[in-house]
Amino acid sequence: MNTPQDARKYAPATQRNREPILEVLLQVLPASGTILEVASGTGEHAIFFAPRLNPRKWLPSDQNSELRASIAAWTAQFPTDNLYPPLELDASQPIWSVEKDARFDESAIVAIVNINMIHISPWSACLGLMAGAGRILPPGGILYLYGPYKQEGEHTAPSNAAFDESLRSQNPEWGVRNLEDVVAAAKQQNLNLQRTYQMPANNLSVVFQRS
Repeated sequence: MNTPQDARKYAPATQRNREPILEVLLQVLPASGTILEVASGTGEHAIFFAPRLNPRKWLPSDQNSELRASIAAWTAQFPTDNLYPPLELDASQPIWSVEKDARFDESAIVAIVNINMIHISPWSACLGLMAGAGRILPPGGILYLYGPYKQEGEHTAPSNAAFDESLRSQNPEWGVRNLEDVVAAAKQQNLNLQRTYQMPANNLSVVFQRS
């Protein structure tokens, strides 16, 4: 019989980027409230960030059932009182599951964190993420994105161009997004660009605030 730990998945990038991401999150997140992580993946970020961001609460989510099992297994191994069980959530849907969950009223979620999703999903997922953030976040709420971006239509490094080509060969709807397109989509949902941070391996942290 499998133990819950057997469900744990590993993403090597989390080990490399979690400290730099935490450094930015500590600067930009509200001091209290619930942080919704959209597309939590393996759950390795969730178990790292949650205890270090107390007294904030961390709410992981993913649309993939295997990844939700991985998040639950990591959480079981590294329990912390401010980390919720993972929710099923598809960013591209017009209404998110969290909006129907009685535990989370509109005032509970003060920030949304989304790491390495919009380039490995269709553009509709990015638009859905912006729309969801526009609906859920309070005025002053924060949307944090992390990943590679083109700027003014150009790749910022040869490695990002190669990565983009690799993504598009797997799925033509995937690909490294143009930062200006993401900022424009955010603005349509009353999310204004606050700041971008240069991150390791030619990635960016992109921080929006709900007006």
